[in-house]
Amino acid sequence: MLSDEINSDGHNVNDLNDMLSGLRVMLPSAQLLTAFLLTLPFNMGFAQVVQSQKWTFLATFLCSLTSLVMLSAPAIQHRLMRPLQNRVKFKQFATREILIGSLMLSLALILGTHLVTAEVFGDPVDNILTAFVASLIVVLWWLLPTILKAQQRM
Repeated sequence: MLSDEINSDGHNVNDLNDMLSGLRVMLPSAQLLTAFLLTLPFNMGFAQVVQSQKWTFLATFLCSLTSLVMLSAPAIQHRLMRPLQNRVKFKQFATREILIGSLMLSLALILGTHLVTAEVFGDPVDNILTAFVASLIVVLWWLLPTILKAQQRM
């Protein structure tokens, strides 16, 4: 495990590496979901999907694409901006991009769950499973880290 090395400016030097490593975990999810969604309209059965599900598909696809772009951006920007002149500012900006990308991935996963379960099971099962997945994402990705961070400050 890397130690928390602090540089002369008082900033954690491993923080940027940790952030980029986190992206390596999240990006495959966004890539896989986007790749799956890219193939759906080309399947023969897609033409028979009802219009409301096509709108759900479009929203899911746009959220997934947005997450992929936002989660890729910090790594690409880091490469193009090397050497970084202001690491702190870059980390702050990249963190915002990652959070927006994570939010879009959250929405894409929730909408994707709805899209798939509605087609396979219909109501009310799809609503229950979508609510379950949404709850997992909200609690584990968004609420728990916020609560733990608040507890660390105490």
